[in-house]
Amino acid sequence: MAHYDIVTPVTEDTVRAWRVGDTVSLNGTLYGIRDRTQIEMFDRGRTIRFDLRGHAVIHTAPNVRRVEATDEFPAGYAPLCIGTTTSARMERFTRPLMERYGVRMIIGKGGLMEESRKAFMDLGGVYLAIVGGTAALETTWVEAIEDVDLDDLHPESLWKFRVKSFGPLLVAMDSRGESLYEEVRRKAEARRAEVLAALGVKT
Repeated sequence: MAHYDIVTPVTEDTVRAWRVGDTVSLNGTLYGIRDRTQIEMFDRGRTIRFDLRGHAVIHTAPNVRRVEATDEFPAGYAPLCIGTTTSARMERFTRPLMERYGVRMIIGKGGLMEESRKAFMDLGGVYLAIVGGTAALETTWVEAIEDVDLDDLHPESLWKFRVKSFGPLLVAMDSRGESLYEEVRRKAEARRAEVLAALGVKT
């Protein structure tokens, strides 16, 4: 397995070289997005100011504090706790994020499903998994909140973070169609069948 220390944005070829089990650390720009953000973008047709091409988005609605805008806090927000939320309920947004906005990497926890797997294959993208319960650590990887769009949706705004060594994140779904979650499911089902057979239980 390989580790990639990258600066965003990245190209399709870069992402297609990554495989399930590899790890990635991000530097540069990372965008925070969540359910309501994407409902507004895709269901209600709202436009955004940011260019997401080649970038990563993280499923989050951060806890922040309003402060005076300074060089340290250019958007007028100080990060308090930037955690990651479960991705599955945002499954339907993977393909439009990639097709319309050029997103290459989605960061979350719990994984995505079949339609996202197909989108990663077709368009060249990956799902980068982060361990749940690590919000305090994640927050230390965010150097600043540089900008915010759709801020009337707070905290489910579209956030622009400046990050350094954000990770390592695990490539859990890749552009070849491999999925760590599917692999775990197959192994669990096989083990279950073995145990039931050993107990004499017919299925």
